[in-house]
Amino acid sequence: MENSDMIKIDKKIVGYDVAKPAPAEAAPAPEVSRETAGAKRAEVIRMHEKLERPEMLIGSTYKVKTPVSDHAMYVTINDIVLNEGTEYEKRRPFEMFINSKNLDHYQWIVALTRIISAVFRKGGDVAFLVDELKAVFDPRGGYWQPGGKFMPSIIAELGYIVEKHLIAIGLLGRPEMDEGQKQLIAEKRAQFEASQQQQDAFAKTDYPEGAQLCAKCSTAAVIRMDGCMTCLNCGDSKCG
Repeated sequence: MENSDMIKIDKKIVGYDVAKPAPAEAAPAPEVSRETAGAKRAEVIRMHEKLERPEMLIGSTYKVKTPVSDHAMYVTINDIVLNEGTEYEKRRPFEMFINSKNLDHYQWIVALTRIISAVFRKGGDVAFLVDELKAVFDPRGGYWQPGGKFMPSIIAELGYIVEKHLIAIGLLGRPEMDEGQKQLIAEKRAQFEASQQQQDAFAKTDYPEGAQLCAKCSTAAVIRMDGCMTCLNCGDSKCG
């Protein structure tokens, strides 16, 4: 039985092309979509993968000076403005860079910033990066910041910087205690301050600060005067 669709070729084949069905008209994909986030987090923005980087981005740079390095790090986070000029205008993180003179950290800085930037560009709820970074501990031990805040690692401090930036642009809400917690802390602080009101014998003195205890009159009034330890209360002197 002959096939009516068969075509006899009596010439040399010099090329070919595969026939394809006509593509159906696809609906344009939206650049961003929105969904409601938690009470303490701002509206979640899911950016389309084809969203290109604008020629200009708005950014903030944070200085990080740690006692474990002689050189400071400068962390720059650039934001993209979505729906600019409309009532739905949003500012969302788009990329992150870290600059430092300390080349010992160059490899992990490049790797970390590229990963974080990729997460930012993907969009969605990027706030999880804060918890992941803050949970990194240095096996050699952390360090104390001015003011008494302990930082478990440099990576954890970067997590606090990302958190600070997300709060600044409205993606994260500021952590606040409820009224019960505030009242409890106020009561405990008042109790502690009341317990510290009693001062020792050296707290108030008429003699210079740092004066030593005199072995003769038992008064903290011994200072070095004219190269000799002399008591300002009783006049006892090591020089006779």
